[in-house]
Amino acid sequence: MPEQKRTARGVLGGLLGFVGLSAAAGVLATAAVTPALAMAGMSANSAIGVFDSLPEYLEISPLMEKSNIYAKDGDKNVLLASFYEQNREEVQWDQISQYLKDAAVATEDNRFYDHGGIDLTGTLRAVVSNTVGDDVQGGSSITQQYVKNVLVQECERLSEDEEALRKCYEEAAGVDYARKLKEMRYAVGLEKKYSKDEILRGYLNISGFGGVIYGVQSAANYYFGTSAKDVTLAQAATLIGMVNNPNLLRLDKPDNPDNGKDNGYALTKKRRDVVLQAMLHYGKITQKQYDEAIETKIEPKITQPKGGCASAGSNAYFCDYVTKLIRNDPAFGATASDRVATLKRGGLDIYTSLDLRLQKTEGDALHAAVPSHIDGVNLGGTAVTIEPGTGRVLAMVQNTAYSNAKKPGYTSVNYNTDQDYGGSSGFQPGSTWKTMVLVDWLLEGHSINETVNGTRRSFSYDTCNGPVTWPGGPKNAGDGGGGPGGVFTVQHGMTQSINTVLAAMGEKLDLCDIAQVAKDLGAHRADGEPLSTAYPTALIGTSEDTIAPLSMANAYATLAAGGKHCEPRAIDKIVQSDGSEMQVPGQDCNQAIPENVAATAVQTLTKVMTQGTGRGGMVWGQPIFGKTGTTDNYKDTWLVTATTKAANAVWVGNTLTKNFTPMNRTWINGSLGSQIKFGLTRTILSKTIELYGADQFPQADSNLTRRILKEVPSVAGMSVEQATSTLKGAGFGVSVSDEQVPSTVQAGLVDHSDPAGGARVSAGSSVTLYVSNGKGQAVPNVVGQTYHDAEQALKSAGFGNVKRAGECTEPGNPAKDAGKVATQDPAADATANPDTAITLTMYCDDKGNGR
Repeated sequence: MPEQKRTARGVLGGLLGFVGLSAAAGVLATAAVTPALAMAGMSANSAIGVFDSLPEYLEISPLMEKSNIYAKDGDKNVLLASFYEQNREEVQWDQISQYLKDAAVATEDNRFYDHGGIDLTGTLRAVVSNTVGDDVQGGSSITQQYVKNVLVQECERLSEDEEALRKCYEEAAGVDYARKLKEMRYAVGLEKKYSKDEILRGYLNISGFGGVIYGVQSAANYYFGTSAKDVTLAQAATLIGMVNNPNLLRLDKPDNPDNGKDNGYALTKKRRDVVLQAMLHYGKITQKQYDEAIETKIEPKITQPKGGCASAGSNAYFCDYVTKLIRNDPAFGATASDRVATLKRGGLDIYTSLDLRLQKTEGDALHAAVPSHIDGVNLGGTAVTIEPGTGRVLAMVQNTAYSNAKKPGYTSVNYNTDQDYGGSSGFQPGSTWKTMVLVDWLLEGHSINETVNGTRRSFSYDTCNGPVTWPGGPKNAGDGGGGPGGVFTVQHGMTQSINTVLAAMGEKLDLCDIAQVAKDLGAHRADGEPLSTAYPTALIGTSEDTIAPLSMANAYATLAAGGKHCEPRAIDKIVQSDGSEMQVPGQDCNQAIPENVAATAVQTLTKVMTQGTGRGGMVWGQPIFGKTGTTDNYKDTWLVTATTKAANAVWVGNTLTKNFTPMNRTWINGSLGSQIKFGLTRTILSKTIELYGADQFPQADSNLTRRILKEVPSVAGMSVEQATSTLKGAGFGVSVSDEQVPSTVQAGLVDHSDPAGGARVSAGSSVTLYVSNGKGQAVPNVVGQTYHDAEQALKSAGFGNVKRAGECTEPGNPAKDAGKVATQDPAADATANPDTAITLTMYCDDKGNGR
């Protein structure tokens, strides 16, 4: 716009400035022709003294470029989203159409290839015009315009707030004489340092084209759906014409009454035609080319960039996870704001681990089974898959739509991840956590075939925080509890997910060790706090409400990789704007547990899928291990599975702890909410096996599957309490027979046990105690006596109920044994009640009778 009429004093000052500038310009005339000689030998000349304090060379920082996040679809990289403050993609000289180069030179600086960086004629004309108060004139060469754009970009890159940006911009792009001198000085320096083609390329890459569109490549793509290399003559002239006033001449406002679709983008067309005329005038195009281009209508094909993760559709939550990885990693900058700036300005091509083939299968299956919203239910559902041995995240889906909108079915919270990576506070893992107990059990040298007393009772534990008890122990019910308690092997307890078996295993372990094992495997709280070590409910996965599905998938991936734990990672490769590769952070792997322990745990958990609670999710005939999980009142349901190639966690439940809806009473798309995990898992496993295969798991360690035999202590004559304590102390379960037995032992004391004292049986077996009634007597030995003598002896001992067996036994020595007692029942010295029937079997006499 025209400036206000200037005062005489202002005009005088301006003229004095003009005189000084003109004197300097006289010296710079040399630079206009031969830049290599500029300023040579003239430092003492007062006409250029003003330049002594100005830096000669302009440091050109890398251009602000958009960063792109890619996923993999087979062998093809697919763009998920772009991030930018300036939507720019820098291109090389041979990637720019000659039409664009010629249009820029013909229109903006027809003497570009002749002068030394300064359009002296245009500059002086602009100075005179600005001095006397006419319209502000540019009068700058392409090199000078490039200098101004570089200075402006530095302002945008370095300014910390709006006020600093405004001041910096005024200094860089103002119309005062000092700025013009500085611009000229820099232009001369640039011409010494760079070739003309390099300067023109820089100019075409840095120029703005309206809004956040910068550089000819992004402009060509955005406005015409093509590249800077493939634009037509008419398109090239249109784009270069826009440089004159980008926001006025932009083509993405079709409803603009002054420059819109209805009037054929009149303002932009007028400027385009000026460009075409200049190109014809300076011999850049033929008359025929001009005639064809001038008749061409401006018909933009706006191609919206995939800006931000919201544009990534069903891949948005994974995209968000990648951005959070960058924001949290010092490799991308010293502070969080620096890292965001790197993402939005750094021109990074970020190639991720996401496999769109698996992602589509998981997403389609999840959305078909779990809708984004059901009235009255805070419904959530996720599936996430990790590659064992690398930690690469292969798929990550969620039932909701990615958005900050405050309405049902929409959220920007990623239920799969930890809080620092865009996630929620996590969920209760239920019985999937029992795997952590199993691994610690094996690390302590216990066998999966050890028997434990999983009867419902009170339990006592050791922890690093001191001893704790679990009065009454856990309940056993449903998928999460595995039915009634009892004395079972650890294998059976895991297969059927019996809570009391896990509670009994915990008595031989340390809760703090179990928490450490979980951490080593990769399972941790989503809020970053330490895992609980004070509550025995951790043994069955109900003490933590803060575990993310990605964390659980990672822990099972560690087992599938033979105990090798790798931190989850989503970035495979990063290519910087200069074409070099940036070192990818977060590739930390370590051997978390021994291979033999991992192999044994895996083999134990395969039976969960083939014989136990995971059968509904099994792909039969394939090597798969896993564990189901259901939390109190079916708030959360889980199935975590793995092959050697992929580990997956499926979670379906309530996103809020309060006012939740039990999944076993909620019908969702024709299925009970508690059963959805099975169908989802089958679909996902089938796809992972199709894509990656599945190898057989290593065999379990025989030392960790052995049957453990222990000698039963002798408890005869002890009180029931003392006998129970002795047996439990030796690692056996105890039960007491309901009926007392005849015995010479004092009534109320233990007569004997079964198995008997001294027997060797499986560790943890149950021993039954038989209590004496105090009425027992020893049966006399009457074998070899005549029936009459035997009867008298027994009656004399108090046993009046004597019987003869119906059949006799042939004697080995008839002369000696005929007609005598062969056997007696009860046997000699057995303890029996006085009224117990004593049966005598006789040897046959010479007539075949037993007398």
